[in-house]
Amino acid sequence: MGVVVSYPGERESGANALEHLIALVGDDMASVNTVILERMASHVPMIPELAGYLVNSGGKRLRPMLTLASARLCGYGGEHHVRLAAAVEFIHTATLLHDDVVDESDLRRGKATANRLWGNQPSVLVGDFLFSRSFQLMVATQNLRVLDILSNAAAVIAEGEVMQLSTAQNMGTTEDTYLKVIEAKTAALFAAACQVGAVIAGRPGEEEDALFSYGRNLGIAFQLVDDALDYAGARDALGKNTGDDFREGKITLPVVLAYRRGSESERAFWRRVMEERVQHPDDLAHAADLMRRHRAIDDTMERARHYGSIATDALAIFPDGVWRNALGRLVGFCISRTH
Repeated sequence: MGVVVSYPGERESGANALEHLIALVGDDMASVNTVILERMASHVPMIPELAGYLVNSGGKRLRPMLTLASARLCGYGGEHHVRLAAAVEFIHTATLLHDDVVDESDLRRGKATANRLWGNQPSVLVGDFLFSRSFQLMVATQNLRVLDILSNAAAVIAEGEVMQLSTAQNMGTTEDTYLKVIEAKTAALFAAACQVGAVIAGRPGEEEDALFSYGRNLGIAFQLVDDALDYAGARDALGKNTGDDFREGKITLPVVLAYRRGSESERAFWRRVMEERVQHPDDLAHAADLMRRHRAIDDTMERARHYGSIATDALAIFPDGVWRNALGRLVGFCISRTH
């Protein structure tokens, strides 16, 4: 795991960092939104209806913004970064559609999930449609390296979903295994979204590697915070049912730490609620109490700060300026967010 260090920018950034980045990429994001609307079009009415419902459901659009900002950081002045940002958003949206079907989720970002409204089969098929559109956008750049990076990320994400299925309801899951899952499920797309910015700008390998590292570590930090918020966040802020991971039997880091540090009776509780799936109305509150007792949430957040520091350090090879500053401050937002 390595030495856990604190991330110094957390108190300074927060929501203002996200607003700053949104303002910087505003013109580019308007172009991305235009491409998204064009590529969601289909003569089958359900496809744009269902896809548009999720695309317009209030997500932060972090991943496409990372592509745009990374390209600008590398001095890119063309238009391919817009297509790649749209491709990244389509990959992300497709995985959300598939995730909600697998998890049997009813709520995302405070709204009913697509599978709840349209059913599982349309959600999966529209997810496949969006994956196809993303590959068309990659091909349009005529850059095989970009196609290699993003197609590999899509494959890794799918592997991560399968790995998560194997760890669900398994209290033998270790922290290392958990990290492998979130590296694949979340960090792979963050990393690819940043890396292609350097590739499309024709930058040297060290800059490509730096942006890959930034995205990967930012993605790990982002998911660690997400998993902590599932037990510590307020429902209205989080935009989903707090405790969804608990009810679905997902073994996240707060659960791993509380289980490993608990007494035998506490471990028996975790086996009952997670492995046997026998849950009573007050079990979620008790689980949260056990996490507080054993500092599982606090230590999950410390690990997030650790990866946030690595992400910030990865930007050090780039000259100081507005884009490097914006990406650095974004780390603070990802760690200090409440939803």
